[in-house]
Amino acid sequence: MKKDIETLLEKKGALAEDEVKDILKYYNIRTTKYKIVKKEEDLTNLGLSFPVALKVCSDKILHKTDVGGVRLNIKDEDELKKEFRRFKKKFPKENLLVDQMAEKGVEVIIGLIQDPTFGLCVMAGVGGIYTELYKDVSFRVVPATREDAEEMIEEIKGKKLLEGFRNIKASKTQVIDLIKNVSDIGQKNIDRVKEMDLNPVFVYEKGYCVVDAKLVLK
Repeated sequence: MKKDIETLLEKKGALAEDEVKDILKYYNIRTTKYKIVKKEEDLTNLGLSFPVALKVCSDKILHKTDVGGVRLNIKDEDELKKEFRRFKKKFPKENLLVDQMAEKGVEVIIGLIQDPTFGLCVMAGVGGIYTELYKDVSFRVVPATREDAEEMIEEIKGKKLLEGFRNIKASKTQVIDLIKNVSDIGQKNIDRVKEMDLNPVFVYEKGYCVVDAKLVLK
C-alpha cells in the first residue's frame, strides 16, 4: 500500500478522485465508500448501500459538476445502470466512480494552497458550496500546530455551527484534528503538493466524512 501511495504522489498535475481518496485513507482520513466501474457488469454486487452517486472520475476533469459529471441520490441498481449508460455516452474514455452517499452534516472545507509569499498553507472554512461566496476561511503556514488549528476555527465566522448553534450536532474537535492531519500531509509532501481541496467535508457529532476531494501535484 505504501509503495502504491508513493507512486501516486510522484505523479504530476491533478489526480483522479479515487486516487486522492486512496491517499486520504492511507493517512487515516475518513472518506466515502466507493468503487471504480468501467463496464455495466461492474455495477452488480458493488458492495455499496443505496442511495449512491455516480461521478466521472478523471485527472482531466477537476470540476465535475461544471460538465454534468455528477448524479446524486441514485436509489437502486436499475437507475444506476441507466445513469451509467448515459455517462458512458458523455464520457466514453473516462472511468466512472460510484460513491456511497454520506449522511449530511455541517459542511466544512479544508485544504492546502500554495501562497506566493508564505509557501504551502493549510486552510479551513465553513460553508461547502458557499465558501467562495462568503470567503469565510482561515489560513496558517504549514506545518500548523494543534493550537494553530484551534485558532483557525476561532477566526471563522461560521464557527457557531460547530458549537451547538440551534442544537446542531457537529464536533469542533473532529475539525481541529482534521486540519492538523491535513497540515501534516502537506508537511510530509511539501515538495510535491501544489493544492488540495477537501470540499465538502460533512461533520457530525461523532466523526466526519470527506465527500469530495481534489489534489494537484507540482
